[in-house]
Amino acid sequence: MKYYLEPLGCAKNQVDAETMIANLNDAGALFVENPDDADLLIVNSCGFIEEAKREAINVTLNFRKIYPAKKIILAGCLARRYFKELEQELSEVDAVAGSDSLDDIAPLAFGLTGEAPPRAASSPARVKLLSAPGSAYVKIAEGCDNRCSFCAIPLIRGGLRSRSIAGIVSECRALLKNGLLEICLIAQDTASYGKDTDGVCRLPDLLKALSSLEGDFWVRLLYLHPDHFPLDILETIAADRRFLPYFDIPFQHASPRLLRAMNRRGRADTYISLIERIRNFLPDSVIRSTFMTGFPGESDADFKLLLDFQHAARLDWLGVFVFSREEGVPAYNFKGRPSKKNARERKRILETRQIRITEERMGRFTGRLMTALVEEQVDGEAGPYIGRLFCHAPEVDGSLVIESAAALLPGTFVKGLVTGQAGFDLKLRVQ
Repeated sequence: MKYYLEPLGCAKNQVDAETMIANLNDAGALFVENPDDADLLIVNSCGFIEEAKREAINVTLNFRKIYPAKKIILAGCLARRYFKELEQELSEVDAVAGSDSLDDIAPLAFGLTGEAPPRAASSPARVKLLSAPGSAYVKIAEGCDNRCSFCAIPLIRGGLRSRSIAGIVSECRALLKNGLLEICLIAQDTASYGKDTDGVCRLPDLLKALSSLEGDFWVRLLYLHPDHFPLDILETIAADRRFLPYFDIPFQHASPRLLRAMNRRGRADTYISLIERIRNFLPDSVIRSTFMTGFPGESDADFKLLLDFQHAARLDWLGVFVFSREEGVPAYNFKGRPSKKNARERKRILETRQIRITEERMGRFTGRLMTALVEEQVDGEAGPYIGRLFCHAPEVDGSLVIESAAALLPGTFVKGLVTGQAGFDLKLRVQ
């Protein structure tokens, strides 16, 4: 049985997609790169916000239009959140499998195609990765207990469930043994890792355990909630150069009134203090964040506070999102939503102002000898390479253009001189 999988959504969803691929392949199915060659099509959907839900449905309907005779499974977060509705109303799919059904995907797939699996799946390790060469995401926990008023993740993924340190270290060891060079630790909130067991964040303990692994590699932390950022990790990161001083901290807003409405405890001044502590302890640190515009009740004065915070924080990278009204979450019923036009204009203003900030922040790397992770070559054999420095998280940040007289292998480290920048993209010449 040949199948094609279309991965949508975030890095956590990507790990789920890779897990489904591992289970299917272990049961004897064959993953193909082109849907034309498949007997079965799987759409691993995102159900977090309205835009992502529309994308998943559109991709699914388009597959049915192009491939009327093929079997289709709608899987992932959207499938879990609206399982009954999709089963009853979306006749274009042959089956619905939520993000909680990863271990059941193989028997479901073989059942649809009328074949018997050659062997029983045995919870195998991920081998086929969908990330850039040399990099892998490792999920350290599932679900979330933060209960931000705008967020549907607890409805989809449930409460916080942390993996064991031993299990995470074992997975990372296997990935590194297979040639991976960058491990991105992810969860809905990595700053909450371990709190579901005894109320204490165990992220510092996890990093110390990972530091026992041998080899030259990167460890990158993503999704750290600012209200309970574990400051103890700064010492561990400073002591081991393999732990990158890169911090993905979703501040969301700076208005104290809106932060309270979002069920967040922070304030603009405490967030600025956190940024300063990180930068004082780790002068090379890079901080990415996300802001939200259009949250119910956001006034011009609230937005001005957000602009002031943006100016003071001087974040290295920033993503801006418009509030999405999601059924089942508290903010769904909140009054006073700004118009979509207003929210989108505020998003545009923030993004425009961030361009200059990011360009200035990236400029500090010019003239330095740095290690880069090579991802791909562009424009054929004569073209430059694209890669990333420690200041670039996969997919979401800028890029690095690498010039080299010798051929480079994607998924490997190289060292070179950062010679300049084009906008917020950097340039490196291999020494």
